[in-house]
Amino acid sequence: MSIRTPILRYTKNCSDDIARLRSALSNADSVVVGAGAGLSTSAGFVYGGERFRAHFADFEAKYGFHDMYSGGFYPYGTPEEFWCYWSRYIFINRYEDPPKPVYSELLSLIRDKDYFVITTNVDHCFQKAGFDKSRLFYTQGDYGLFQCSVPCCRKTFDNEDAIRKMISAERDMRIPTKLLPVCPNCGRPLTMNLRSDDRFVEDDGWRAAAGRYTEFIKSHRGGRVLFLELGVGYNTPGIIKYPFCRLTAENPNAVYVCINLGESSAPEQIADRSIILNADIGEILDML
Repeated sequence: MSIRTPILRYTKNCSDDIARLRSALSNADSVVVGAGAGLSTSAGFVYGGERFRAHFADFEAKYGFHDMYSGGFYPYGTPEEFWCYWSRYIFINRYEDPPKPVYSELLSLIRDKDYFVITTNVDHCFQKAGFDKSRLFYTQGDYGLFQCSVPCCRKTFDNEDAIRKMISAERDMRIPTKLLPVCPNCGRPLTMNLRSDDRFVEDDGWRAAAGRYTEFIKSHRGGRVLFLELGVGYNTPGIIKYPFCRLTAENPNAVYVCINLGESSAPEQIADRSIILNADIGEILDML
């Protein structure tokens, strides 16, 4: 199946599509959730505007960037400045809850189903909302983990205590040098466990989650599966979007759902078993 030539099917009658989605959820034996950045955006984890200025007005004034993503790539002059920025960034996007209950509303819809979640998000919102950890696969890492920057080992390290100490001790947009995170094995700098190049560490936990996801997909092949894609764009479509479309095409009992404000689509080959909603995810969950 050609999945690289989707057709856009923007919602014309939302109430009809909501009814179809409600029926698909009811009839499904299992649900596979694929979540991208749009889900957390709907939950209030936005990276610009008032939320950015509330936490990074000093960085904006000094360095001239206007959103958190840009700040993450800024070439800071010292590691003390770098970690002052990133400790704030990690704290508000990993250890604080999102402003809106979108994740908990999603859980309430699928809690009683046999479900699994694959996500490119790294903000840990699924676990904080109460999703079963054994049913989650974070493919791109976790803001809550450090890894060696080399890396010298295939291990990750919980960072909450270190991040909180940085936040408490920062002065003049710097953290104390003594708080710079270093690898306990080789003494070199630690970095975030985020997939950006071939140095990303897939630790034992990552590999176990990948195995559970693969087994879940295999064990439900041919069944009444609802592939529920939420907020997934085209930055990394090979992780969620393309596999979901392919798996739906291969299984005549499967239904593909795509909810994404501005980027909702489905391939022609599965259009008759697709529900496409060009809308805010939180609003759709409220309707359900």
